Amino acid sequence: MRITALRATPVAVPFRTDEIWAFGRRRGQVSVLIEVETDEGVTGLGEASAYPSADVVLAVLRGIEPLVVGADPLRIEALVRRLDLVGTWHHVKMTSPAIAAVETACWDILGKVSGQPLVNLFGGRFRNGVEFFYYVARAEPAEVEAEAKLATAAGFSTCYLKVGADDPRRDLERVEALRSGAGPDALLRVDSNEAWSPGTAIRMIRELERYGLELVEQPVSGRNLDEMAYVRARVGTPLLANEASWTRQDQLAVIRAGAADALSADSQMDGGLLNLKRSAGICEAAGLPVVKHSLGELGVALAAAVHVIAATPTFRYANQGYAALLAGDVTRGFGGGVDGYLNGEIPVPTGPGLGIELDRDRVETYADLYRSEGAAFGFHDGNVLTAAPALPKR
Repeated sequence: MRITALRATPVAVPFRTDEIWAFGRRRGQVSVLIEVETDEGVTGLGEASAYPSADVVLAVLRGIEPLVVGADPLRIEALVRRLDLVGTWHHVKMTSPAIAAVETACWDILGKVSGQPLVNLFGGRFRNGVEFFYYVARAEPAEVEAEAKLATAAGFSTCYLKVGADDPRRDLERVEALRSGAGPDALLRVDSNEAWSPGTAIRMIRELERYGLELVEQPVSGRNLDEMAYVRARVGTPLLANEASWTRQDQLAVIRAGAADALSADSQMDGGLLNLKRSAGICEAAGLPVVKHSLGELGVALAAAVHVIAATPTFRYANQGYAALLAGDVTRGFGGGVDGYLNGEIPVPTGPGLGIELDRDRVETYADLYRSEGAAFGFHDGNVLTAAPALPKR
């Protein structure tokens, strides 16, 4: 079997409400859908989040296409190693989503050829469903409270909220509203996206602990592990590394520094599903749980991650997903909004390969939206675009 073509389709799917974090705002998810075709008529699906942009992903795909076309899609290790060492000069994070999408498509082909769902190829089911948190969009406190009530009603056990506001008092008000809406038994996770200095992080986490936080994600810069370890030693809430831990090499450094209590791993930021599984193994050896991070994803990338997580014991926390924000999806009967979840979990697809299929009509609709309005799906907050921000905020 040989790969005969690599087709890429950028799509833009709106959010129900804007995603807002410490330094940005966006109105929807842009992804590049990948279809890897073979000379035996089997096609594999993959997805690359538009990181840092769809143009960069498309450029990387054009650059690696000569290394992909003609390759055996079942020799996944050999192909990815070639892309890492020849196609992208020993792996650069910016190229990773495109490589991950091609790798996923090859796994989809292997699953279809063997007649097995990917979960079986990655070790078999350890769990039948994969838990995700409910992403509560940062908004006014009353809106946060209302959204948290929806999360609890839908059966989610964990709510996630961005903090790191210019005025720290707004963070306190929003987290208080989150607890009020979610109820006393819900797990609350907050993420400041590196916005705080160590002193501010310690003060803010101590003040927020009255609301019973499960994890605080990346409170200070991910580039300074000593700062992370300093904060970790002075607060009672476990810290989750994110920007500090996107690759396996990063994760080893975080572990050595004693900088976090749990680590995020991202198949798209580290070149594929095999590396996601490897990340979990590194964390298991260190005695730390691992959480799947998301750059924002649609049903294709989501299904791929679900297969790996379902076969891997170390994913003990609710994982990051965008279901609560997305207004639609590109797959048929999978992904999209929270209606596809059962008590906060996604059942593992049972069909061969990824076990999903594209909804061609939706793909065309969202491809048209990308062509007409794709630029508006990036940063669209005028204040952010014209500001000269600095880290940390306080």
